[in-house]
Amino acid sequence: MGMAERTPAAGRIREAEQARDELRAALKGVDITLPSLALDGVSLVGDFPRPLVDLGRCTPELARRLAEAVRKCVP
Repeated sequence: MGMAERTPAAGRIREAEQARDELRAALKGVDITLPSLALDGVSLVGDFPRPLVDLGRCTPELARRLAEAVRKCVP
């Protein structure tokens, strides 16, 4: 493991990547793909990055399908 991989910043970025991947897999499980799902590049820069997962853009149809999938999970 290199020096950069041991830094708290690298750990935060790795955690954000894992969260993005978990979300992508969960959405795939209900046949939803967010084409622009990624990490927000601006949030990754600086000495103390605060990574954000950018859900990106999607069509209105996909937004409605996503809303329906979320509603099914709420009692």
